[in-house]
Amino acid sequence: MKHILKHILTVGLALCGAVASAEPSFWKHEWPETDFSKTSVESWVEILSGGPGKDGIPALSDPEFVPVGEKQGLGAREGVIALEMGGAARAYPLRYLMWHEIVNDEVGGVPVAVTFCPLCNSALTFERRVDGRVLTLGVTGKLRASDMVMYDRETQSWWQQATGVGIVGEMTGIELVSLPSWMESWESFVARNPEGLVMAEPAHRRAYGANPYVGYDSSARPFLYSGERPPHGIAPLARIVRVGNRAWPLTRLAEAGEIAESGVVLSWAAGKASALDSDTVAAGRDVGQVRVRDMGGADMVHDVMFAFAFHAFWPEGDWMLGK
Repeated sequence: MKHILKHILTVGLALCGAVASAEPSFWKHEWPETDFSKTSVESWVEILSGGPGKDGIPALSDPEFVPVGEKQGLGAREGVIALEMGGAARAYPLRYLMWHEIVNDEVGGVPVAVTFCPLCNSALTFERRVDGRVLTLGVTGKLRASDMVMYDRETQSWWQQATGVGIVGEMTGIELVSLPSWMESWESFVARNPEGLVMAEPAHRRAYGANPYVGYDSSARPFLYSGERPPHGIAPLARIVRVGNRAWPLTRLAEAGEIAESGVVLSWAAGKASALDSDTVAAGRDVGQVRVRDMGGADMVHDVMFAFAFHAFWPEGDWMLGK
């Protein structure tokens, strides 16, 4: 746990620093084009500063890709976010998303945003098109229930990463379309997609491959989170598989290997390293990899997130405990 603070302070995230005033008038100088009169947030104190300001964590746009056979430097068990659509197969290494959190891309003719919130272990992909308008997503530097608050450059509205829903500004209440993607090992992606593409290293000066959150997913509590603990004695940073408003404990799935219930087939296999454990994302302990499909075999939208985040955003959600 002591290593977490050292690394986070080193990269300037300052998650345990002073919290900026939770008040739109305080934020207006940085967000003059955001309409704070429109919001679904019940109390502004729910939104905290994570340390960096607007674009302090730089989202990426139009990334470069290389064939998987030419990519070097990734560990076999290292995690990537896999996106397969429109005949294209692309891998987005967590070693890059750890430092950028959002990648604006276009896959199979569809504008997408591949996102990763390290504090919630939430990896989701959204279509960036809303009523025909293509949005470009960035990082506000704000957190809500420890989850990244995104924004779009076109309307300066704020979006909740875990839900894909607009929470402040013109886009309040609008939900981005979620697309099936999943976290898996680099080795697994290459085996299935030998002709696929992988994102090239961004042209930023970052310690790619290093984990600035050493030991985070073994800690007792999340950073900058004051909400309720999950029910049923589940640890706040235990991983769960979320499908809609239902959560399957990863421990249950790992023990079973496969679970088919409620119209969903969940599969688990060993071989993917936790990106939030060791000094490097490739050397983390094995937490396995998950695929979620419907009864017909089609991939389904899901998230492998921490239990506290599921409870925060789906407080009435169903816990699939198998009891």
